[in-house]
Amino acid sequence: MTQAETTRDHEEIRRWVEARKGRPSRIKGAAEDGILRIDFGDRDEHLEPISWEEFFRIFDHNRLSFLYQDKTAEGGLSRFNKFVDRT
Repeated sequence: MTQAETTRDHEEIRRWVEARKGRPSRIKGAAEDGILRIDFGDRDEHLEPISWEEFFRIFDHNRLSFLYQDKTAEGGLSRFNKFVDRT
């Protein structure tokens, strides 16, 4: 059985994302403090790359936590993640 963790730690989030070759992004056309995503592959036309600084500004402004899974049930690196409200 795999377990999900939740964090607000910027460095922990960045390490997790970069270990999986991900990049910070947001949905194109969303409001200024728009919808965050992690882009793991070829650039998605619906995603806009953003800096880590901008990513964490939006993350904190929207009072989010990062829910993630470290390993799959088979033991490989998992890419499962979700942005959730801190409350």
